[in-house]
Amino acid sequence: FLNPVLLFLIKLPHNEVTGYGPVFEEQPVDTIYPEESPEAKITMNCRARANPPATYKWKLDHMEIDLNAEGSHYSLAGGNLVISNPDKTVHVGKYSCLATNTYGTVISREASVQFGYLDLFSSEERSSVYVKEGQGAVLLCAPPPHYPAELSFRWILNEFPTFIIPDKRRFVSQITGNLYISKVDSSDRGNYSCIASSPSISKSVFSNYIPLEPQTERPIRKYPADLRVKFPDTTALVGQNVTLECFALGNPVPEVRWKKIDGHLPSNHEVRMTGTQLHLYNVQFEDGGTYKCEAVNSKGKDYHTARVSVEAFPEWVEHISSTEKDLRSDYTMSCKASGKPKPHIRWLKNGEPVDRNEMRFSSLTFDDSGMYQCIAENRHGVIYANAELRVFACAPTFERNPVKRVLAAKNGRVVIECRPKAAPKPAFSWSKDTELLSNSTRVFIWEDGSLEILNVTRADEGRYTCFAENDRGKANSTGDLLVMDSTKITLAPSNTDVKVGENTSMQCAASHDQSLDITFIWSLDGRVIDLHKDSQHYERTTVRHHNGSSNGELLIKNVQLKHAGQYTCTAQTPVDNITASAHLVVRGPPGAPGGVRIIEKTDKSVKLQWSRGADNHSPISKYTIQYKDQFSNDVWKNATTFPVNVEGNAEMTTVVDLIPWTDYEFRVIATNTLGTGDPSNPSPIIKTLEAVPVVAPSDVGGGGGASRELTITWTPVKPKYYYGPNFGYIVAFKPQDEQEWKRVAVADPQARRYVHKASDIPPLTEFQVKVKAFNVQGEGPYSLTAIIYSAQDAPAEAPAVVEARALSAKAATVSWMPLSYSNLDGYQVKYWESGQSEGQAETIGVSSRENHTKLENLRPYTEYIIEVRGYNSAGYGPPSHHFRVLTKKPPPDRAPKIIAKKVKGQSINIAWEQVEPMANESSIEGYRVLYRPEGQTTGTLYNTYKRNIDLPLPPNGNYVVEVRAHTEGGDGATTTVQITGNKVILS
Repeated sequence: FLNPVLLFLIKLPHNEVTGYGPVFEEQPVDTIYPEESPEAKITMNCRARANPPATYKWKLDHMEIDLNAEGSHYSLAGGNLVISNPDKTVHVGKYSCLATNTYGTVISREASVQFGYLDLFSSEERSSVYVKEGQGAVLLCAPPPHYPAELSFRWILNEFPTFIIPDKRRFVSQITGNLYISKVDSSDRGNYSCIASSPSISKSVFSNYIPLEPQTERPIRKYPADLRVKFPDTTALVGQNVTLECFALGNPVPEVRWKKIDGHLPSNHEVRMTGTQLHLYNVQFEDGGTYKCEAVNSKGKDYHTARVSVEAFPEWVEHISSTEKDLRSDYTMSCKASGKPKPHIRWLKNGEPVDRNEMRFSSLTFDDSGMYQCIAENRHGVIYANAELRVFACAPTFERNPVKRVLAAKNGRVVIECRPKAAPKPAFSWSKDTELLSNSTRVFIWEDGSLEILNVTRADEGRYTCFAENDRGKANSTGDLLVMDSTKITLAPSNTDVKVGENTSMQCAASHDQSLDITFIWSLDGRVIDLHKDSQHYERTTVRHHNGSSNGELLIKNVQLKHAGQYTCTAQTPVDNITASAHLVVRGPPGAPGGVRIIEKTDKSVKLQWSRGADNHSPISKYTIQYKDQFSNDVWKNATTFPVNVEGNAEMTTVVDLIPWTDYEFRVIATNTLGTGDPSNPSPIIKTLEAVPVVAPSDVGGGGGASRELTITWTPVKPKYYYGPNFGYIVAFKPQDEQEWKRVAVADPQARRYVHKASDIPPLTEFQVKVKAFNVQGEGPYSLTAIIYSAQDAPAEAPAVVEARALSAKAATVSWMPLSYSNLDGYQVKYWESGQSEGQAETIGVSSRENHTKLENLRPYTEYIIEVRGYNSAGYGPPSHHFRVLTKKPPPDRAPKIIAKKVKGQSINIAWEQVEPMANESSIEGYRVLYRPEGQTTGTLYNTYKRNIDLPLPPNGNYVVEVRAHTEGGDGATTTVQITGNKVILS
């Protein structure tokens, strides 16, 4: 018994069945709902195109949602599911939408609902971090609980928005949030706060401040590279972008380099953030492997390796599509998907699971109609393919596909199709005019109803009728067969030989039925030539002659090597086609050699081997060898070989004059009489063997420094001349009048100086010094010998009779008896408030020619302690005895109050009130009046003990009068009066 839906399908004629099952136009997506969201609802979208229109249901974790349950938070808006007042304990899970109409049901992809949050950082106070200058530091972010896992991190210093800008010395891990400083210096002092931001819920939180206290250390020590940020084993998906992080502490700041252990770094890579990040774009399977980051500085190196595994989201290789199939026919639905791991495929019919690996049907029934879904799934995701299968039955009809009028070529083959719509499959028969046809040596009726005729003649022209019949009825359709003259090649292309850059042509002419149009199609090695796209090199002329022949000559312009091969001309009419072929040989510069490799190496040479490339029909006359090393800035240079000329029949040579212990790669270029070809792919990178250094340091000199020191300086050897590992310097020195040299090893290859300290070094004594390089293989030659002098002694005496006198509330003068020391560079004056420690003292440098100075910007009415000492290049001498000085009380901070301004003839009288000093202010000694043109800073200064003054009226222009009290502590605050002609304005 058939269900009503299927009976409906049976009764409808095929041309009236216009309905169709649901097809999704919008499906739900994964949703993260912020717990603090002001919008108290979640909308999961679902919309399907269907006729009749679809109805919708929803499932949560595979259980149907009861939209009408009491107190339900769910409602439908069209096909969309609306969750009002979402509750984390109830509404988290995986949702799917079911769309249904009379043709069946489809279920959407699953979409999750999760609640996003980002808690505040812990309120606990963060401990101070104390680090010596030159050492590395790690400030821990310790982000608070959050969902989802993805956060971005930034750090601020002291106040928002002073962000830490990552550079070669500072790095913020986007995985842990930690701030790394490779080498701390005094500028890093301050309070640091970590900002964690969740892009999913648009929220950021700040940590409590972490104080960083750099500790002064002199001299600042150097530390080897120490990797603290190391990328983990990583799984990437094809097409995604991946970032690997590495960062090292160390002094000097380490340089980070990236390598791929089992090959070259992918072409789609970018090194970012001053080397600390390796970014791989659009990852492919071949990008998988072991990656290495190496941190290097002059004190040492550190490295880390980890694997990048590449997997893939499921992707359809073959999937189902909607179709109509005949009743009782056989049919197989097939789905194939690629992915890594290999996806598992499962099937649904009308939203319900079907326990079959493949949907294979034999003798389809109406019950097999419905909506089918195949689902491919691996741990990275799920993909869906949906299709409607409609099983139908009808009597044969040619209404939409009648037998057509067909043209056939004489002596050729023709097929007349018979394709009625019919189910079950009908039986077929044919007639010509009134004659019933049957299979013979020339005539065949195919299983699908088509009629095939071989070796067509003019007698085969006529009207052909196809008859189709099944258990539901029968029908026929008639069409004409016309026989035309066949097409023949009359001028075939011929083999041709040309040089690169020349022009040539390929002939092709054909005779054909004059009632038909002809087209000439050219192909090269089986691929059709696109004359429009490649018009730069190809041009075709088609000429039709009166004798029934046409010409389709192909012109090839500026021939290149890629144009060589077999050219095929196809002369084609609507009825038939015929082909003819010829070869084009192109002579040109040689192709690239292959398989370049190193088979032997020494410290200064390598033996290179390669395989010959194509000579392109002109013998190779010579090879050129090129190299690129780690110092050549990615520029290829011609190599020196032995023998000097590499003949064209060679496949091996020796490259000489190389630098020991240097990374090289080589390539080979072939030349013949027609030019120079493309270079080969580079050889694998190799390092030449080690050798004893041959380059000595330059600019050896020195002298000076602290007492009992001998300072020796030089310009370091460039890295390309290290010639081996464990590179350093041997420093040799001796007094001029001695025979035996003292030798000291300096292990730092970037060192520029060595300071020898010994109590028995006499001051200002002549020394001979020389420096040479060494490595693991031995010692190189010495530099030229230089003459330098040991450091002089620091002054041995302290300045005597130090005196100081306060000049005002903010200034004092200091003087002393000069030292008689001949090598004195100057004096240091140190002063500090008597209530403070000496560590807070200020200092002033004074020339050795002076024995006094002025101290300024002092605090009023404050006692200062002052000491003086001499110094030279060897250091500071002993300090003088301490002298104490008390600065004056400050002047009153109140300006004189103007009480009268009177014009008397050609003068003006200005009067003011007496300024009364406070107990902590200096006594008034008088008043100072500055009379100046407006806009200038100088003028006439008057001193008076009175409280008024007569000033001449200005002849023209504007003038300013400034009145201030004068005390031993300095001048007090100012009152300003403006004078314009005979007008007086108090400002």
